[in-house]
Amino acid sequence: MSQKQQNPWIEGLQTIGLSIALALGIRQFVAEARYIPSESMKPTLLINDRLVIEKISYRFQEPQRGDIVVFWPPSEIVPDGQRRDAFIKRIVGLPGDTVEVTDGTVLVNGDALDESYIQSPPTYEQDPLTIPTGSYFVLGDNRNASYDSHAWDISQPFVPEDQIIGKAVVRFWPPKRLGGLD
Repeated sequence: MSQKQQNPWIEGLQTIGLSIALALGIRQFVAEARYIPSESMKPTLLINDRLVIEKISYRFQEPQRGDIVVFWPPSEIVPDGQRRDAFIKRIVGLPGDTVEVTDGTVLVNGDALDESYIQSPPTYEQDPLTIPTGSYFVLGDNRNASYDSHAWDISQPFVPEDQIIGKAVVRFWPPKRLGGLD
């Protein structure tokens, strides 16, 4: 008794189809690669760094202060007719926190943040803002050259949790800078 042999073309198309479905599923629900297009996160991330963004942990825990996240920016800050590209910034303020920037220092609930990772202290002032439930205040590590929560000229300059795509966890390019992100 012999088994019926499948057409190699059909077998190849099935393999390719399954591979595409798996790749799309992983990218949609597990992890994806991203590159850095600007200097807004310098010195932590440089232009053309390549990162892995994981999408699972925030299904089980809330984002934390200091996490580097990729998110969809508020639609109000995207000029009409322009594509809405994802941003990458660091979470500074959590829901319920009050954030302000004064005299080159970021204060959260009145306490100065220890920010050894920033390019230089902020040269701007930010009046105290209380972050609403389910939202986050984000800043780039290159505080003075980042289009982030402090610079968005909208009444609610926050990132809603449902707009967070994922957390940046590892840099895989360039090889000499390979490693985890803090």
